Amino acid sequence: MSESHRLRDLVAEATERLATSSESARLDAELLLAHVLDKPRSHLLAWPDKEIDVKQRDAFRQLVDRRARGEPVAYLTGYREFWSLPVRVTEDVLIPRPETELLVELALEHLPDKDRPAIADLGTGSGVIALALARECPHCRVIATDRSEGALTTARLNAEQLGLEHIEFRLGSWFGPLEGECFDLVISNPPYIAERDPHLSAGDVRFEPRSALVSGRDGLDDLRVIAQNARRHLHPGGWLMVEHGYDQGAAVRKMLKKEGFVEVESCRDLAGIERATLGKHA
Repeated sequence: MSESHRLRDLVAEATERLATSSESARLDAELLLAHVLDKPRSHLLAWPDKEIDVKQRDAFRQLVDRRARGEPVAYLTGYREFWSLPVRVTEDVLIPRPETELLVELALEHLPDKDRPAIADLGTGSGVIALALARECPHCRVIATDRSEGALTTARLNAEQLGLEHIEFRLGSWFGPLEGECFDLVISNPPYIAERDPHLSAGDVRFEPRSALVSGRDGLDDLRVIAQNARRHLHPGGWLMVEHGYDQGAAVRKMLKKEGFVEVESCRDLAGIERATLGKHA
């Protein structure tokens, strides 16, 4: 790399450095430099000839080196946007994906028209689903569970920073912390990758917590647990909604119908992939 300190040159150099390891090399470079400067990406476009000091340049190059080794940008910056919310991300949680916003859309479409609908978000991770629903439905009661202390710590911090005080976080696996309680909506983005799936050794997934990704030999173990226990935690007319893998829609529909759910259907994300399945407690 040259010794230029200009923003445009630093972005160009980092883009070249990342070209062989990232499909979004320029975007990665801009996000990392904006993070070091504590500025929005638009700052880089507005002031391309601005020079930064040696300390900032070196900090940026260190992040670029780590990204070149495969570390996800979200872990390097500590943030990822979800549902237009700035969400803190740590190595205790999955990196939020835009396709998960489909679950939020479906939830908003199916919430009952009542004073204070109750929502359970299972395996909340960084809390993104609970956060989005709490932002959109300030009158809702939201309970979010996770078996990871680290994940719950991250989710609580996100709720505090966003001023969303009506989310209750509970430690425990799936419905464990919800004994005896019923909800109008149960929603989850659980682990759904098969334990020998080759994708686990590629891309950002290599750095994410395996316990939040892998679910048995076929990837469906946790989805089975949720489906088998959901109806006793739903009010009549309540909905279960889950995210799943691109090729699991038929299996999850069959699973929900077996457990007595009606109006079962799978919905496609913006890429046309069956990404979420929902069913109603008759």
